[in-house]
Amino acid sequence: MKKDIEIPVAKDVHVVVIREWNDEFLSKEWNVYLINNRSDAIEMTIVVSKGFDGDKKTSTMRHGIGIVEAKSFKKIEFLQEELLALNNEFFVTFFAENKLFEKRFLFPKNSITENSLTPIPIIEKDGILPEG
Repeated sequence: MKKDIEIPVAKDVHVVVIREWNDEFLSKEWNVYLINNRSDAIEMTIVVSKGFDGDKKTSTMRHGIGIVEAKSFKKIEFLQEELLALNNEFFVTFFAENKLFEKRFLFPKNSITENSLTPIPIIEKDGILPEG
């Protein structure tokens, strides 16, 4: 029955956008990271990302991240400048505590800007946390 189904709440796992210098291209770029701020590792981690705004849509990207150790982070993808004008959505799915967790992160269109940068824990760089 529905009342018997437990839907675990994913806590202390975050998707953030970091503004950082690229030595190869000698410019600043936006990169998306997954942060595991839990006290245990998360396993079989998958991130599905897409951008959208009305009729405009990007391809759906799937990233197999694998294991993300406790209190650590992994880079997901580079975010092109033209995608900042779209809503950017990330679904994170992972196993922990012998359970399957899923969490949605949304960066509304035009919310990824230099003016929105704040200190990001674990990574110790300036970046953007999604709303909510």
